[in-house]
Amino acid sequence: MTLSNIAAILEIEFSAEDIEITGMNTLKNAMPNEISFVSNSKYIKDIESSNAAAIIVSASLIKHVPENCVALVVENSYWSMATLSKYFAPVIEDNNLPLAQIGEGSIVSSKAEIANGAKIGKNCTILAHVYIGAEAVVGDNTIIYPSVTVYRDCKIGNDCIIHANTVIGADGFGFATNHLGEHRKIYQNGNAVIEDDVEIGSNVSIDRAVFGTTLIKKGVRIDNLIQIGHNCEIGEYSVMVAQSGLAGSTKLGRNVVMGGQSATAGHIEIAPFTTFAARSGVTKSIKESGLTFGGFPLMEQKTWLKLQVKIARLLK
Repeated sequence: MTLSNIAAILEIEFSAEDIEITGMNTLKNAMPNEISFVSNSKYIKDIESSNAAAIIVSASLIKHVPENCVALVVENSYWSMATLSKYFAPVIEDNNLPLAQIGEGSIVSSKAEIANGAKIGKNCTILAHVYIGAEAVVGDNTIIYPSVTVYRDCKIGNDCIIHANTVIGADGFGFATNHLGEHRKIYQNGNAVIEDDVEIGSNVSIDRAVFGTTLIKKGVRIDNLIQIGHNCEIGEYSVMVAQSGLAGSTKLGRNVVMGGQSATAGHIEIAPFTTFAARSGVTKSIKESGLTFGGFPLMEQKTWLKLQVKIARLLK
């Protein structure tokens, strides 16, 4: 849509050159034909270096918008972004897409549903009540057990195993709130990508990204009953044990181990070869590799164990 269309949707005045906008994206990743937004002053540097054609901003940040970029000034930029996200969301299914492609040697249950535009690789096994969405891709030699749902545009690599009732690519938990306390959905317009040789247990939820990709890298092992929020990245050969979870935009390095019921806050990064004991609560980034942590507040596991011993002695 054009910038003037967008201004009308956001109910703001518009007098700049009217150009066509093809999508929404983050400040860092936006292309010259895309629109972005900023809701926090800590992203000032990203505003100044952004390639976006237009940026939704508050009046206090307009001075940081580059000269070659159109500033769309609103009262609440996060709310306006949520409003606009609906208009760039793809259709759920598209009958104009070509029929699904099924690779040689693949077995697809007659009770499974493969949407138009989807592609299934060679020698796959797709069992009953599986749903593969529009333009989703499944690589070679992958097994998908009953009642798994793969939303549109998501990608699964080669030699993967996905167990029953798992959902890949559902919308992340994203919404904006205005001054009245009302909520507005942020449409999640990215996708989820599962690389090669990944095994995912039953009843796992892996959310799609707001923009960009939620990424599960090669060789990861994910147990049952796990939540992975939007825009997370799980490094190669990491392990997540049952009932652990990641809040949005968490990044795990290679070979990270998350013990049962451990969890992270969002927007943090974990160094490679870090281990979290069961029920660890991770609220800050971990920069040093190879350590083992436990407890809440989080501390090195050996320190936490010593503390528990001392507490037990005090109670005698």
